[in-house]
Amino acid sequence: MTAGFSPPPYPYDRLDEIVAIAGRHEGGAVDLSIGTPCDPSPDAVLAALCAGDSARGYPPSIGTKELRAAAAGWIHRRLGATVDPAAQVAACVGTKEFVASLPQYLKLRDPSRDTVLYPAISYPTYEMGATLAGLRAVPYLELADIDDRDARRALAIWVNSPANPTGELHDLDAAAAWGRERAVPVISDECYAEFTWSGPATTILRNGTDGLLAVHSLSKRDNFAGARIGFYAGDGALVHYLREVRKHAGLMPPGPVQAAAVVALGDDAHVEVQRERYRARLARLVEVLAAAGYPAALPAGAFYLWVAAPEGDAWQMARDLAAKAGVVVSPGEFYGPHGAGFVRVAAVQPDDRVELAASRIGA
Repeated sequence: MTAGFSPPPYPYDRLDEIVAIAGRHEGGAVDLSIGTPCDPSPDAVLAALCAGDSARGYPPSIGTKELRAAAAGWIHRRLGATVDPAAQVAACVGTKEFVASLPQYLKLRDPSRDTVLYPAISYPTYEMGATLAGLRAVPYLELADIDDRDARRALAIWVNSPANPTGELHDLDAAAAWGRERAVPVISDECYAEFTWSGPATTILRNGTDGLLAVHSLSKRDNFAGARIGFYAGDGALVHYLREVRKHAGLMPPGPVQAAAVVALGDDAHVEVQRERYRARLARLVEVLAAAGYPAALPAGAFYLWVAAPEGDAWQMARDLAAKAGVVVSPGEFYGPHGAGFVRVAAVQPDDRVELAASRIGA
């Protein structure tokens, strides 16, 4: 019997040893591994979940008119680009499902291509989405490194800025040009755009929309990860195709969640508060790591510290941090082989938990 696909262990399921070491401290482990928000969603957003009767009927898969208008307005107001809410925006059930399912839909659209290009140090779902679709997942470090043979076979290329896990800001203009020159759709994951520290927030859609999609989430911006809501915007033909195929797959964000997202996207004040929370938390974690013997630098974007491990041994560094400070961090190999000499530290615990870790090492 031919063996079928065997799913690899989910990365964070491999942290049991580290969690156990950190948990020996009084007060338990301080988990800085998974990038899940810890701060409250705005009261008005939570209230909108309970208002009206939008849970009664089936919600529009593509997003309500109000949601698409709010998304387009936010892109224009905060990121400086223009899209048509009627034809160039659609909702998704959180962006992880979109990232994971996109390759199979693109393969149906263009059976002549079989490759998904993605950053070599990145969110693991870019690679897994291609794998689940039965496609080639080909990593790249720089655009210039991509082999012409892989480019000719590419269904799409992923870019991510600000980047998870490194916090880097990438050249979205160069990515847009690269894709257009080769007729390869560029899918830009911009979920951390509001948390850009070096310069203003931006989007690949400042280059127009032809051949481009931007993907956005309310999980990080609005501490709304449990609601599972996001949206994609850009090339009208590609958005139309994805809208239609996703209708058939039954992918639709719940009606109350869509209503709440309209409120969230219309309010920038709570985002400024959240930005300052993350900025302060990142700075404090730099101090905590320094006290533990691991120098770290603030990122250009996102809410992670990407820290080199001594002698490249990230697992030993993770064990040491768990033993000294009771913190749990992610070894960089979770984000690809090129990240193996680093750890990722997520600024996603409340300040009192961060201070608990700091007190354990006299920071």
